[in-house]
Amino acid sequence: MGSIQKKPHALCLPAPAQGHINPMLKVAKILHSKGFDITFVNTQFNHQRLVKSQGSNALNGLPSFCFETIPDGLPPPQNPDETQDFPTLWKSMDETCLGPFKSLLTKLNASSSPVTCIVADLFMGFTLDAAKELNIPEIVLWTSGVSALMCVHEQNNLLERGLVPREASSFLANEHLDTMIDCVPTMSGMRLKHLASFVRETSPGDEYMLEGLCLQAERAKRAFAIIFNTFYELESDLLDALSSVFPPCYGVGPFKLLEKESDESVEFIKSNL
Repeated sequence: MGSIQKKPHALCLPAPAQGHINPMLKVAKILHSKGFDITFVNTQFNHQRLVKSQGSNALNGLPSFCFETIPDGLPPPQNPDETQDFPTLWKSMDETCLGPFKSLLTKLNASSSPVTCIVADLFMGFTLDAAKELNIPEIVLWTSGVSALMCVHEQNNLLERGLVPREASSFLANEHLDTMIDCVPTMSGMRLKHLASFVRETSPGDEYMLEGLCLQAERAKRAFAIIFNTFYELESDLLDALSSVFPPCYGVGPFKLLEKESDESVEFIKSNL
């Protein structure tokens, strides 16, 4: 007799911020509807906030959709309801989370449903070291627009031309914000005002955001693929351009529509049991 084919198992790790957790949760639900076992990983801090907000049973999960946690490396806040400073949190996770993440993978791989792939936010680039060591393919999720990743990739170009970074006060003049940027492929007509503030300005507290984002974008080149909340026909020129310097880049959205379809499929199955 042939061996029994085990279900695919995706470990999903979002960056610890609402705008990153929600898209990753949609991806996890879509994969689950396609037959994947899911382990969704939050930081311990965010896990406790969700439990407090939604109730003690909110994250109990299912046998095929489980929630796990890893520490974020920061001391417990005096006020558990306060919002963590993201640059500090991100830097801490990048420096401290590889060990706990590998321990979690080792635990899951010893279970009856070992992890067959990792889906991690691009901000969580430390996961790629664990994926390589344990020979697990990793797909990176970029939650912002496709054009935003292209701008990050072209950051050195912008630096060499002296377009960024500048003192925040220099951007008070509208004519400076309207400066054309002609060095970003496929994005003609782009102006400085279209860039994220932490990319174009040297403001206190933003130093690690730019440095860290460029580091994570470089790390993402080691991933199996990068996925975006878009579809190919909408941004084919950008996806093709990024695929020439990054791993294959895919538009696999819109997540909201795909999530709705997966929910409707589940309800149809339930109603016909």
